[in-house]
Amino acid sequence: MNVRRALIAAIIVGAVASPSFADADDFKTGPLITEYGRVTVVPGAEPLAANTVFNVAFDVTERGEKDAINRRLESAARFLNMHAAAGVAPENMKLAVVVHGPAVLDLTNDTVYGGDNKNADLIKLLLANGVTVHVCGQSAAYQNVNAEDLLPGVKMAVSAMTAHALLQQQGYTLNPF
Repeated sequence: MNVRRALIAAIIVGAVASPSFADADDFKTGPLITEYGRVTVVPGAEPLAANTVFNVAFDVTERGEKDAINRRLESAARFLNMHAAAGVAPENMKLAVVVHGPAVLDLTNDTVYGGDNKNADLIKLLLANGVTVHVCGQSAAYQNVNAEDLLPGVKMAVSAMTAHALLQQQGYTLNPF
C-alpha cells in the first residue's frame, strides 16, 4: 500500500511541478487564416508526413454567444492553421462543417441573426480556404430559416444526418470535438 501512495504522490507532484510550455501569448493565427484560429507550435509532437491528407467533418450544434464568434465554427480555422504550420499542404486538407440545432442561426444573414453576425467574416474566410459549410434543413425549418436566409456560400442539406452520410461516403472522418 505504501508503494501505491508513493506513486500517487509522485504523479501529483509531477503534475503540479511540471511547467507549462505555452501561454496565451504563444498562440497565434495563421498561416492560412490570419484573422481566426489561434494555435501554437507543440514541441515534441509527432511529425506529420509531407503527403498527409485530411478529409474531416466538424459537427456543430451549440450556438455561439450573441455578438461573438462561435468557437465551434472557429475550430475549422484552428485545424487548418495548426496543420499548415505543421507542414501539411493546404490542398491536402478538405474540411466540411455540418451545422444543426441552435447553431443554425449563427449562419444566417444579419436580418435573421438579429444584428451584425460576427460569424460572417469567419465563414467567408473558411469558404475561401476550401471549407464547405452545410446546414441541417430540418433544424433550419424548425427555426424558420430558409436557404435565402443563410450566409453566402453556405449549403442547405436535407438534414445533418444526410450531410454526414454523404461526407462519410466521400472519405471524411468526423472530428471528435
